Amino acid sequence: MDYTKLYVGNLSYDMTEQELKEYFESIGEVINAKIIFDESTSNKRSKGFGFIEMSNEENAKQAIEKLNGTEFMGRNIIVSVARPRIKRD
Repeated sequence: MDYTKLYVGNLSYDMTEQELKEYFESIGEVINAKIIFDESTSNKRSKGFGFIEMSNEENAKQAIEKLNGTEFMGRNIIVSVARPRIKRD
């Protein structure tokens, strides 16, 4: 399991990937920030969650400890280790 990839939930629907990345950079180097969008809607609205990939496991652990439950853009975000994606039939 990749312990550098984090799930981030309860995000503001107006948040950009750049804003998400900058928030996590307060902890350490961010390799990638991705917000998941609902492609089936006409306006491609955010699903309210995304993923962050930190440069190492120590930074990822600190991000969980320091940012989980914090308020960001009016929402208390959830930060945890991302689970592997399960393929659906």
